[in-house]
Amino acid sequence: MADPTHVIDDLCAENDELDSLVADLSPKQWASDTPAPGWTVAHQIAHLAWTDRSALLAVTDAGAFQTLVEKALAAPGSFVDDGAEEGARLPRAELLAGWRAGRDALQRALRAAPAGSRFPWYGPPMSAASMAAARLMETWAHGLDIADALGAVRPPTDRLRHVARLGVRTRDFAHTVHGLTPPAEEFRVELRAPSGDLWAYGPEDAAQRVTGPALDFCLLVTQRAHRADLALRAEGPDADRWLGIAQAFAGPPGAGRPPKEGTR
Repeated sequence: MADPTHVIDDLCAENDELDSLVADLSPKQWASDTPAPGWTVAHQIAHLAWTDRSALLAVTDAGAFQTLVEKALAAPGSFVDDGAEEGARLPRAELLAGWRAGRDALQRALRAAPAGSRFPWYGPPMSAASMAAARLMETWAHGLDIADALGAVRPPTDRLRHVARLGVRTRDFAHTVHGLTPPAEEFRVELRAPSGDLWAYGPEDAAQRVTGPALDFCLLVTQRAHRADLALRAEGPDADRWLGIAQAFAGPPGAGRPPKEGTR
């Protein structure tokens, strides 16, 4: 049974780092367009606040969370954008305060959850550690969108281990949402961490393999960069196909990012 303490601590650090980036933005910066079409910096923070509130309900009130799921099923193509749009219309100070309060309440609830708890989600049920990892993944990915909009650089950290692990664990999910049958055998995934450590998953003798920088793998599975722009290597046809459809987030297949000019 995984102890969620470390991943919750990393989630808090990821949130704090993003908060330091957006805390003192000017109104013009707050309204800057991000790489997500139609989303400004305000939309990105509103989405994180909305999803943190959803996660808090999943952890503390399964019935109320089920109501959210029913709303999502009633409007599958718009419920995420609608939530972001509603939050983005709030005054900047109010939105920031709500985001901070919501994420703080979530981490407290995750720390207080009984060992072995499983919580409902838009995908499979999650443990406290998995829920924290999923929130870290989204915070990191949307933080990249915000940094891109502001022309800022967020150096990668070894907190990406949680994103990488989710990316590996969602291999079969990525196939399923594309209407494909997941491969029967495990893959070997070897990733070089920002610190230089090697993160390895799966049997050493697997025929299907993925290797490369952990940052690039995390960019791929969160669909923040096109595969053509990343230094990832696939050995075997099944591994190669996976890198074309990988996604670590719940929901239908994402459109992803187009390749940069010159890599088409």
